[in-house]
Amino acid sequence: MPNRIARTLPCVALLACLATATRAKEPLPPDLAAFFKAEVDAIAARPLMEATSGEDWEARRPEYQRQLREMLGLDPMPPRTDLKAEVTGVVERPDFVVERILYQSSPGLYVTANLYRPKVVEKPLPAILYVCGHAKIEKDGVIYGNKAHYQHHAAWFAANGYVCLVVDTLQLGEIPGDHHGVLRLGRMWWLSRGYTPAGVEVWNGIRGLDYLCSRPEVDPERLGVTGRSGGGAMSWYLGAVDDRLKVVVPVAGITDLRDNLVAGAPGGPHPDGVVDGHCDCMFFVNTHRWDYTMLAALVAPKALLVVNTDTDPIFPEAGVRRIYRQLETLYGWLGVRDRLDLVIGKGGHVDTTEIRHPAFAWFEKHLKGDAAQSLGAIQEPDRAVPIELLKVLEPGKPLPANANDTIDETFFPRAVSPHPTAENWEATKDRLRALAISKTFAASTEAPTLIQFPYAERDAGGSTEIVKSGMGLTAYDVGPASRPDLLQRVWMFHDPGRSKSVGLDLIVMTAEDWERYGPLIDAFEGDADPSGLPEFAALKAKADAGTRTACIAPRGIGRTAWPASRDVTIRRRFAMLGMTLDGWRVREVRDALRALRTSDGSPLTVTARGESAPVALWASILEGPPTKLVLQSPPATVRDGPAMLNLDRVLDMPQAVALLYPADVRIESSPASAWSWTRTLAERLGATRPWPEIVP
Repeated sequence: MPNRIARTLPCVALLACLATATRAKEPLPPDLAAFFKAEVDAIAARPLMEATSGEDWEARRPEYQRQLREMLGLDPMPPRTDLKAEVTGVVERPDFVVERILYQSSPGLYVTANLYRPKVVEKPLPAILYVCGHAKIEKDGVIYGNKAHYQHHAAWFAANGYVCLVVDTLQLGEIPGDHHGVLRLGRMWWLSRGYTPAGVEVWNGIRGLDYLCSRPEVDPERLGVTGRSGGGAMSWYLGAVDDRLKVVVPVAGITDLRDNLVAGAPGGPHPDGVVDGHCDCMFFVNTHRWDYTMLAALVAPKALLVVNTDTDPIFPEAGVRRIYRQLETLYGWLGVRDRLDLVIGKGGHVDTTEIRHPAFAWFEKHLKGDAAQSLGAIQEPDRAVPIELLKVLEPGKPLPANANDTIDETFFPRAVSPHPTAENWEATKDRLRALAISKTFAASTEAPTLIQFPYAERDAGGSTEIVKSGMGLTAYDVGPASRPDLLQRVWMFHDPGRSKSVGLDLIVMTAEDWERYGPLIDAFEGDADPSGLPEFAALKAKADAGTRTACIAPRGIGRTAWPASRDVTIRRRFAMLGMTLDGWRVREVRDALRALRTSDGSPLTVTARGESAPVALWASILEGPPTKLVLQSPPATVRDGPAMLNLDRVLDMPQAVALLYPADVRIESSPASAWSWTRTLAERLGATRPWPEIVP
């Protein structure tokens, strides 16, 4: 049976690119497209953050490196445990040797690799870590790893006086894990955990460098890294975080936020952003709101050759050149402009000698000095090794017990629940709230709220309400004052003239709630009679008694809903901007609270159920608690709830609820056992009755 080889597209491979090409034909909602562009423009306006000179950059670089490690899940770094490296076999070729290598970057996290070296090594040699892109090599049901696809790169290095370790990726190695949790598998909790498979790949690469440095054939002062596509991305990351590297050559592995989220590639399958062509392993968790210029800049002052092609549909040349221009500025500041260059070859997402040979020549120049070959002298005869000889693990035998397919559960630690004691709770509460603001809600927290009255514009007398069948409806359009094009509507049912007010209920709607209340709202705002609709009588009775009922449908629900086929890409776009859709929904509910509190001083009850419950909870924490908060069927853990960036690394739901103590909180349709931590704390804080109130 012939080999089934998927040529190197980024980790989603050809099939996924075809699928996303179909999705990309459905345009993003115009208000969201404008929002994403404005956010990208704001971030892009600070390509090197606060740095203004070479000296300034050098002073700030250690903290920027720490921030990048944090956004990869590598701050602090995992323990450097025993690699337990094994050589499972040796392959002799005419001008080099291949060793089949197995190592554990952390206990149970296996990496399969091939080490290429010259047949005779008389002194320590320069060494290259080759990090693979996402080519799938499989034959007769046997996985050979993507290292088999990229062997021609490693063979050249070994035949020309280098040691080269080529490592499989987690997704397509011999012991597979997952890169597609958010993209394909519905694991939105990766966002809450702050998990990215890029962190695992970078850690595997760091440990690969550790292994190279342990080899007597390697000169640890002459290390380089390269790779293309997904391997190009990992080359950028490793060059940024590991200063043992002297030379970095990323090939087709980066573009900026503009190309990822707004512009796409001309004529390509993703016209409103190439993020649709990439898997989750390409991106850091953007807690600090960086453009990818910052990632590139952290490679400086290493010898850096940036390589791309001119019609790559997923790494557009335009974004690469924008990043490169900033690198020219930085390398100039640092006085090392000669360590930076750019190669743009012809073609799409392809691996050609036009871009390979300049990469080889760059390593020659910067790792061999006077012994370097010139570009014109580089030859690349066929040195292919049968893929069966490159397999590390014996076909047909069980895989070793491993953590590869569950590493997303364990690589990034969840928050540890603090002991529920009264003595330090105030300090703990302040710390948790501050962490949540800085790590989860920073991108959407600080901005004044704009409040508009849309009905006044449609009424000649300027009335802000619509009255039908003896009940009134007032609407507020609310949102950040800086983004008047991204307002969200809040509707309030009340008695005509709003003369009665004994209470105000706010419902944070789910999609199911919209099905209940949406037709009534449509009837009021249209020409229909609402009085025969199912919810009318109950709302009118409340209004007649003086209790007003307000509703908000957070973005993506009701009138702002988008096609299901666009849901994942929209959520991923929010995440790349350092927020999540549900974190933004918290902002919208906060705006609603501000509008309602401004217009009505009555006791306020906020009710939300299911996925909307944590949204209402966090709006209440950040904006100040309402008179009463009712959470119906709330998720008992952050993981099981709506995605909120990094929140699972800050606290869990019981601690989040506790931040509101001693406010009036009622939890319905949830077992009391899920909230035992919260109740224990409340008791120790002096609660005279079980808090929060729980109705199972």
